[in-house]
Amino acid sequence: MNSISTFFTAAVLFSGTTVFVQAQSNTTAPQQPSSVHRKLPKRSATPSIEAQIQQMREDLQSQIDELKAKLAAKDEQIEALKTQTLNTQQTTATASTRIHDIDSTLRQNITVVDGLQTSVTDLRERDVAVSNSVQQVRDNQKALQKSIDEPVALRYKGMTITPGGFLAGESIWRQRAMNDDIYTAFSTTPYMNSGEAHTSEWVPSARATRLSTLFSGKAPFGTVSGFFEGDFLSAGITSNNLQSNSYTLRVRQAWGQATFGHIKFTGGQMWTLLTEDKKTTDPGSEWAPLIFDQNLHVGDTYLRQAGFRLQNSFTPKLTLAMALENSQYQFSASNASSNFFFGNPGALGGLNNSSANYTNQVAPDVLVKASYEPGFGHYEIGGVVRFFRDRYYPGATTAVGAQNDTRVGGGFVANARFPVAPRVEMGLHVVAGDGTGRYGVSLLPDITVRPNGTLSPLRNAQGLFSLEYHPTKKLDIFGYAGSEYVQRTFYISNSGTLVGYAPPNANNTGCNVEAVPTAGTGFAPGASPCLGATRDISQFSGGWVYSIYNGPAGKLQYGAAYSYLNRDGWSGVGGAPKAINNFVYTSFRYYIP
Repeated sequence: MNSISTFFTAAVLFSGTTVFVQAQSNTTAPQQPSSVHRKLPKRSATPSIEAQIQQMREDLQSQIDELKAKLAAKDEQIEALKTQTLNTQQTTATASTRIHDIDSTLRQNITVVDGLQTSVTDLRERDVAVSNSVQQVRDNQKALQKSIDEPVALRYKGMTITPGGFLAGESIWRQRAMNDDIYTAFSTTPYMNSGEAHTSEWVPSARATRLSTLFSGKAPFGTVSGFFEGDFLSAGITSNNLQSNSYTLRVRQAWGQATFGHIKFTGGQMWTLLTEDKKTTDPGSEWAPLIFDQNLHVGDTYLRQAGFRLQNSFTPKLTLAMALENSQYQFSASNASSNFFFGNPGALGGLNNSSANYTNQVAPDVLVKASYEPGFGHYEIGGVVRFFRDRYYPGATTAVGAQNDTRVGGGFVANARFPVAPRVEMGLHVVAGDGTGRYGVSLLPDITVRPNGTLSPLRNAQGLFSLEYHPTKKLDIFGYAGSEYVQRTFYISNSGTLVGYAPPNANNTGCNVEAVPTAGTGFAPGASPCLGATRDISQFSGGWVYSIYNGPAGKLQYGAAYSYLNRDGWSGVGGAPKAINNFVYTSFRYYIP
């Protein structure tokens, strides 16, 4: 509408201006007389100004009407669009409301479905829990019934009693006879001067049969336990192999233990602390070669003797232990005078064997060991201090000036056992020091004597390499290599005599000469003169053990092994003697479940 008014106003102004200009020109222009009279053409009649203005108004009005009509049409279109938009908005609002209602319904349905799913899940979990509980009850019933039918231990008052051990049927064949039964005294394997070195022997035996019982129970301060183990590797005056192998029961282990948290105190007869353990330093956790010889294997370290042990497990990986143990001496000397003593045979009427010698111990052996288990194998390091005492007589033929002399010896131990491949385990064991020979299986000497009657510890060393392969749960395959050494130690007396262990002027002339029997009894093989002091002993072995059955009724196993033994002597007059022996073992055992 504004554009039409503007247009109309402009038109009026334009028309007015035109009329004004024409009127002004008609009024003010002077009339000039014509000097030349000529005849002008006749002009047509011109519309009047009013007529022109009227025409213009009509034209403008027509245009205005046309514009109004167009504007009205546009207004109608706009109104129609507004109505359509409003209808669309109303439709959209209605649709939005419906969508919102549908969404709310869906959300409610989802909530209901989630609740149903949660309920179903809860029901399933409860069903699983109930099933597990039922299965647990069934398992407990089976375990209870099994504990009744197949108890692993017996109950007596507040104690748990666990029987153990095995029954053994075993044999050993030796290339050179030693008369040792199933126990081999390795340091006595004969040189060729002995008639025994020229004949073999096969010895079947059941004497390795072992019976044991473990007692344990709770106490106000912790736990108490006790262990007894015995076998038949001893002989009484009536023991023989003619009518019955009626050998006497001997004590292998007999100890009691009190546990206070991570501290343990043990007293009694047990394996020495220098023996390698499988875990920590607990009595009963010792590692032993799988071979069937009851003296185990050259290079191994063991004694079973009375002692007292205190141990502390500072962490699950680290254990420290200290022990005080029996300290009998193993003595050897050549050309020694009679100006000293350090023991005596067992007293008649006493509890010691009157045919065996016992040393007068000045103090116990003091042992310490640390056990470490980092998660890859088992490692140990420790040591022993030993005290040797004798009473010596400087005057030899008189007690004037007699006095006691005490010498200190000792050494260290190091053990490592770790896996080197799947189901393959390697072990390394070393003991070395002065006066440690007795701790090895060969029982090499600890001490010798000087010409003046004082004692002198001997330098010893022993080591064992082991390799064990466990291809299945039933089969074990093993290989061992061990050696023990004792150093030559001698002194020169005032008279020029060489006194001590393995003097170089020792008589070895007959070490390789077989002697004739010394009596007609059939039990007196001869032996030519030969000192043959042992320098070192080595043993190499291999074998296997197979478990036929292992279950509630116990365990049945059998196995076999072979060993090569080498004994080298110190050189003397006639050279350095050498002895070898070959052993073949068989074993059949039934273990008490």
